[in-house]
Amino acid sequence: MTRRARRRPTRGRDARGQNGRGRPVGAWLPDPVVVLRDGEWVVRPVTGAATAKVYRCPGCDHEINPGTAHLVVWPPERVEDRRHWHRPCWDRRCRAARLRSEGPG
Repeated sequence: MTRRARRRPTRGRDARGQNGRGRPVGAWLPDPVVVLRDGEWVVRPVTGAATAKVYRCPGCDHEINPGTAHLVVWPPERVEDRRHWHRPCWDRRCRAARLRSEGPG
């Protein structure tokens, strides 16, 4: 009797279709929330490949050009108030006003 060859899992996944962290591949994860003195802020990183428009950073008042990785920040429940920040500008703001961070752990 011949034996069947065992199929290898797809690259980057184990046999159960999960990534290396034990989460199902493609699982939705909540955006981290940063709590500052002036309230809570949802923070989402954006890759340079995903940007096609010019935005203005409220931290430095300079443009964020297409192809530049940056952060999109907004108050929870108010997505229409989202703003695009350079990462160093947002980090500087957080250092000045940080209380604590919450996010996926």
